[in-house]
Amino acid sequence: MDGSIIDLLMNLKTLRKKIRKLETRLEEGPKKLAKLKRKLEAMTKAKERKTKLKLAARVAAARRTTKASAPAQKEKSGSTAQPQAKAATARERSPAKKAKRKLNLSPERRAQLAAAMKARWAAKRAAADGNSQKSSTEGNSQAP
Repeated sequence: MDGSIIDLLMNLKTLRKKIRKLETRLEEGPKKLAKLKRKLEAMTKAKERKTKLKLAARVAAARRTTKASAPAQKEKSGSTAQPQAKAATARERSPAKKAKRKLNLSPERRAQLAAAMKARWAAKRAAADGNSQKSSTEGNSQAP
């Protein structure tokens, strides 16, 4: 009997311990969830602020370029070619292009691709020459 009482007490002790651990885990769960939600909200607000700042910077830059170009056009009312050229170059400017990815080809594959490209270009040139000769012969036959 003494052995069964000890086993029963040990089981009660382990059961209480398990219950206590589970309760603490359940308490931590909502806290952790609330913490993550706060973090998410803070990150979304930061992202919104960042996009607003970027937009404001773009608008300010656009205003600066329009203000800078407007007086220049008024001063040079006689010649219109230069301001148009400046505007065209401003439009052509684009953000830095991504660097081309270098292909990791073996020398044999590179030679094979080069030969294929040369053959394609030769066929293209031959087709263009054939079209130009065809059109010139048709033009000569219609002339008389």
